[in-house]
Amino acid sequence: MRKDRVILHCDCNSFFASVETALNPGYRGVPMAVCGSQEERHGIVLAKNDLAKAHGIKTADTVYAAKKLCPNLVIAEPHYDEYVKFSSLVNNIYSDYTDIIEPFGIDESWLDVTASERLFGSGCDIAEEIRERVKREVGITVSIGVSFNKVFAKLGSDYKKPDAVTVIDRTNFEKIVYPLRVSEMLFVGDKTVDTLSSFGVHTIGELASLPSELLSRKMGKYGEMLSRYARGLDDDPVIPPTDESKSVGNGYTFKRDLVSLDEIRSGVDFLSEEIARRLREKGQLCSTVSVSLKDEYMRVVQRQHPMPHPSDLCREISVCAMQIVRDFWCEGRPVRSITVTALNLLSKSSVVDQIDMFEHYDCGEADHRRKARCEELAVDSIRRKYGPSSIVRGASIDGDIGIYDPKTNKS
Repeated sequence: MRKDRVILHCDCNSFFASVETALNPGYRGVPMAVCGSQEERHGIVLAKNDLAKAHGIKTADTVYAAKKLCPNLVIAEPHYDEYVKFSSLVNNIYSDYTDIIEPFGIDESWLDVTASERLFGSGCDIAEEIRERVKREVGITVSIGVSFNKVFAKLGSDYKKPDAVTVIDRTNFEKIVYPLRVSEMLFVGDKTVDTLSSFGVHTIGELASLPSELLSRKMGKYGEMLSRYARGLDDDPVIPPTDESKSVGNGYTFKRDLVSLDEIRSGVDFLSEEIARRLREKGQLCSTVSVSLKDEYMRVVQRQHPMPHPSDLCREISVCAMQIVRDFWCEGRPVRSITVTALNLLSKSSVVDQIDMFEHYDCGEADHRRKARCEELAVDSIRRKYGPSSIVRGASIDGDIGIYDPKTNKS
């Protein structure tokens, strides 16, 4: 029998608020919240300390609503450069135990420590050592879940806070996980909670007992994914960040959160165009596409998938990217920013014979690809001569997500 993986999910407790308190000890002992600009994102609460939580203040509350709940709330301005520094310090500690680290936003990371147990002891031992080091060396606290998959490790880090380690293994996961509200599981938002509630599902245990065929029929691939997650069958790997020197990527933060697949497709098309142009400019083809989505709470989810064949065409990169999105993202869950990355790059000259063989095999598809290439090369030429906004996708014009501003003719 194959040995279970050992996955840690490390979550810095109230990260922005903890960093501000480490920088300014005067925030200790008072209800405090770190809030964004009143002009940008409407002055929402980005993080709060435990005293503010006790007043019922939640992340994403407006400053106005937070002040109503706690009139003496102390507001701290965010210092993003400091958050990056502290995040780097924490991740440097993680890297002492494994190089298989997948960030999930600036304050959370998954670690695969399966091979590290031979050097540092059990997953629980490693987690306890990390927890103590972060507190001692960085001055903030971290809660860590230890499990055999990423989803249960995330539930473990949320289970006891702050400054705690929770082990969820084969012997106890039903006892710990199944009574939890289904909303506590990864990727389950309000819309999904409502859908599952219509099936009589309110807990993760009830979700696990529901026939996967029913979930698949009602919710498609997303339902299949939730069924696997609830039953502990998540086998998603921990994926370290992309090596930028061996990739071509493009990311964008939108003026407002995207909530529909059509809006996400507009964003993906916009990003894929620039990636394809840069690939053609470099004489390279990509054989794998990666998509990273950041939600309204700054959490990042990344997935990647191989291309059917190496390509430098926008429409093929975009189709692959959207297939990734449809496979793991629930429509209606807000998307703050998207990054599309072309990976496993190949020199176009080194695979030209393979492409010729493919095209002769399917003449119809070959003709379609030749036409697409001609169109995209023509657009490249026009934009080089007249500027990047000389040709703009229709879906981008007069939109309110910030891709193209018709008043300034800038994209």
